Amino acid sequence: MGLGREGSRAPKMIKGWEGGSSTTRESDEIEHIHTFNHHAKGKTEKRKKGRREVERRCDGGIHGQVLQNNGFQGTTLGMTAYKKVGDVHIAQDSSKPVSKAIHSSLKVSVPKGTTDEVGFANTGYKGVPVMKASYNTSFWIMGDYSGTVKVQLVGSHSGSVYGERELTVKSTESEFKQFQAIFDSTAAPDGNNEWRLTFDGSKVAGGSLNFGYIQLFPPTYHDRPNGLRDDLATPLGEMGPAFLRFPGGNNIEGLQVNSRWKWNTTIGPVVDRPGRESDWGYPNTDALGLDEYMWWCEDMNMTALLGVWAGKSYGDILSGKDLEPYVDDIMNELEYLLGDSSTKYGKMRAENGREKPWTVDYVEIGNEDDLTGGCATYPDRFNQIYKAIHDKYPHITLVASNVDYSCLPSPLPSGVIIDKHLYRKPDEFVKLFNEFDNQPRDQPIMVGEYACRNTSQTTGTWWSFMQGSCSEAVYMIGMERNSDIVKMTAYAPLLQHFKMATWSPTLYGFDSNPDSLTLSTSYYVQKMFATNKGDTILPVTASGEFGPVYWVASKKDSLYFVKLANYGSVLQSVTVNIPGTQKGKLEMLSGGQYQGNTPHDVTIQTVTTDVSNDTLGSYLIQMDPWSVAVLAVN
Repeated sequence: MGLGREGSRAPKMIKGWEGGSSTTRESDEIEHIHTFNHHAKGKTEKRKKGRREVERRCDGGIHGQVLQNNGFQGTTLGMTAYKKVGDVHIAQDSSKPVSKAIHSSLKVSVPKGTTDEVGFANTGYKGVPVMKASYNTSFWIMGDYSGTVKVQLVGSHSGSVYGERELTVKSTESEFKQFQAIFDSTAAPDGNNEWRLTFDGSKVAGGSLNFGYIQLFPPTYHDRPNGLRDDLATPLGEMGPAFLRFPGGNNIEGLQVNSRWKWNTTIGPVVDRPGRESDWGYPNTDALGLDEYMWWCEDMNMTALLGVWAGKSYGDILSGKDLEPYVDDIMNELEYLLGDSSTKYGKMRAENGREKPWTVDYVEIGNEDDLTGGCATYPDRFNQIYKAIHDKYPHITLVASNVDYSCLPSPLPSGVIIDKHLYRKPDEFVKLFNEFDNQPRDQPIMVGEYACRNTSQTTGTWWSFMQGSCSEAVYMIGMERNSDIVKMTAYAPLLQHFKMATWSPTLYGFDSNPDSLTLSTSYYVQKMFATNKGDTILPVTASGEFGPVYWVASKKDSLYFVKLANYGSVLQSVTVNIPGTQKGKLEMLSGGQYQGNTPHDVTIQTVTTDVSNDTLGSYLIQMDPWSVAVLAVN
């Protein structure tokens, strides 16, 4: 193939995709990848920045707090993750709530005559990850006690102590009091670990103490208090994600109207956040709340895409006058984010530690309103919310939650982005390679969720594999060629705990074992595309048609990028001619058709080699079967 020089044919202009990865579906959902644009049509056009979103697994995942059921939130967990240490009785106690939001605490009853250290343990999310690191822990106590309290990280089966700290505390029966400690830990050999708290049983014999809202944080990303878990957030940051859609998709809606995501219950001190049942059968603590999402955006240099509740829950749908109070709530949320400290809600944000207003340029109205009964009322609900937001914040770009025109207002206001979600088998994704080639060029699109799924299994968990990841790359190339209209894209959920998986595939996964982080083949495809991005899509003169090799070319300054995918079982030799270039690098990902990276077993990774040539501008690329490659030269 020959790559046209800029000016040899009028190139289309784009702002390059900025990659991502999102989020893991234990607590909410996340998304990613990129956009670019359509073939040249005789003139140069500027394009808005291609976007990519992340989807996230929060509690027990990307949020740094690693103790499960730490506030007894929700209704499904009971005493999950708690165990007694020594001869005591432990129970959830709703008669002594830690706060107005945290409605119960853990009562530790000590028998008469006790002389030993006693207490309780929390086993985390199928184990507590114990690394060579500094840990931050905190807890609340109520009860008459003056003495030492010991917190430890301990092997549940081995009894080995990896880290500990003694605190001198004094508590009373009249109120809960919080204590905090920082301590260092050595690394555990596996994930069968627990956090323990013990105290002098002789001082409580015949009585009890209540403990509440326990927390344990390993190092956090950018050292943020109540921040993201550093070892899990770092791979995401390395992909250079461009935007974050939060607080997820289904996570917004709620099984009932009252269990929807409520922004004002996710701000301020975490002990004042009640949490709620999620849509997936476990509670959300909402410790990763509105401000934490915004800090996440700032720390990873991402654009915020705020999702707002649009009247649809899984139990009921509100519209018209019934929706009005919820529209007011959206406007209050936007004032909290965007208002200066002289406004009611802007002042509240400043009191919560953020004096300067946040930046929000995108708001999505609802989630998948073409599904679960939302279609008939969505046009009116959308218009009602659109008008309120657009009248006050005309700079904000609004996103509609589906692409079914029978479920959208007619006419759709100019500039509104429509959000497409799709999961397909490999061959089906490849057939969609040219999906956007002949779409109207005045209707911007967001591909807010997509991934190749192994639909041969109706239940269970499976992992990304090369054929599927290669088919995603083909679809991505098609989106990049059409980035004049495909403005934002996002992969399927980002992150999963291998022992608590509720959705697959995701870009990467982990458990409580050391070095458990497992990056999928799709993760490497996403990263290759995200970190090699041009700002101009270039025309390509080719000697053959698309298939089994697919390609797209772009340029930034003097650097040229060619992305290729070989969706086939036969090696393909590709010669790329880029006049005036001399050297650069080639990144290649390849493997067997059904081969992938499985938990704790990363066998397929990107291989990067330096390339140069004797004949200026000519590069021979051997595309292995089921492979994805990026050539970057200047």
